[in-house]
Amino acid sequence: MNTKNTSTRRDFVKQTSLLASGLVAAPFFANANYFPTGDEVIKVALVGCGGRGTGATAQALSTKQNVKLVAMCDAFRDNLDNCYHALTSDDTSDWSGISGNLKDKIVVPEENKFTGFEGYKKAIALADVVILTTPPGFRPIHFEEAIHQGKHVFMEKPVATDPAGIQKVLASATIAKQKKLNVVVGLQRHYQNSYRELLKRKDMIGDITSAQAWWNNDGVWVRPRKYSQTEMEYQMRNWYYFVWLCGDHISEQHIHNIDVVNWFKGSYPVKAQGMGGREVRKGKDNGEIFDHHYVEFEYADGSILNSQCRHITGTMSKVDELLVGTKGKIQCGAARITDAKGNTLYQFDHKSENNPYQTEHDELFAAIAKREYKFADAENGAKSTMTSILGRMATYSGQVVEWDKAINSGISLQPKVYDWDALPPVVPNADGYYPVAIPGVTKFV
Repeated sequence: MNTKNTSTRRDFVKQTSLLASGLVAAPFFANANYFPTGDEVIKVALVGCGGRGTGATAQALSTKQNVKLVAMCDAFRDNLDNCYHALTSDDTSDWSGISGNLKDKIVVPEENKFTGFEGYKKAIALADVVILTTPPGFRPIHFEEAIHQGKHVFMEKPVATDPAGIQKVLASATIAKQKKLNVVVGLQRHYQNSYRELLKRKDMIGDITSAQAWWNNDGVWVRPRKYSQTEMEYQMRNWYYFVWLCGDHISEQHIHNIDVVNWFKGSYPVKAQGMGGREVRKGKDNGEIFDHHYVEFEYADGSILNSQCRHITGTMSKVDELLVGTKGKIQCGAARITDAKGNTLYQFDHKSENNPYQTEHDELFAAIAKREYKFADAENGAKSTMTSILGRMATYSGQVVEWDKAINSGISLQPKVYDWDALPPVVPNADGYYPVAIPGVTKFV
């Protein structure tokens, strides 16, 4: 997010007054089973102040509950400032689609703005609910800390970038259930009306025997290297192109489509094989990730998911899922169910569609306000993330990769030390290019 809006002196005085009145004192969740009631303030901390974090926070603050943002954290101060200025702008509809402003719901004094690699612990300590929207590589340690401190969580997908991270998230998910902490993961199709209605009627197509999933489009931003940046800062600024941070676009974006198939199947693949590479996106600022992946996932019942994702300008764009059963098909994007001959059995009324990005927050904060333990998304979020990692392992290696071996491999892509002067897991060669996986040569498990 880039915005030139700045907070006014009046806003600062208002925030200072709220601070003095005790609004941002210790969280009211004395234990994991306590939920706020009535008009009690639900305090939120944002960890990860990029575009998605800004949007997610606006959605949290736009729920019907008495929600206040009381702490913010990002590795970079300029990200935090841009986020703060966007959230306190006079009309957030300019960038969020949410009309009006959120100023009265933002109470983040300077001492509650944290930066660097360790600030997240302090931000989490000030809140009741934590929004985790950093690059995915940090998600396992941030989620672990939030659950350790007894906080409810909204976290974006994917929830890890390697098998070791998946195991950490699964362990934290178990503790979250024990503590009855609500956890929502930003796989928003689970909160979309059309997908929910299709799921209710999936038996209309019989047993699902195969599926197809697509995330094909032009790709995303590139952030060129700047003079004086350390290697760690450069990679974190340009995080999408490094596997330890992003997981490759098969994880960062295509996870949505893969997750839908897992959801409707009610299971996860047992193995995968596929192909991929870098056909167009080969520049120095394109790091190490592929620009296309094609994966054949196989489930325990023998059914197959053919999955494809591509980031190449000028090619066919398609983001969708198709499920084929013994009696018919579910076309997710069209929200339609047909029989084997193509006759429509069910058509969702698109006038009843909702904004799932808002709904996931509406339902999360409503549950918290009602003292309900309702959401435990972390386990599925971890296993659908692992499915995407399994696919990446298959395309990078060119081998058949089995789920059990991969998830239990202990492979970690994370740096040994998080520090601005530390070396990331991959570094460029003398010509400025990063090592790229070579199918048939690269090994995993």
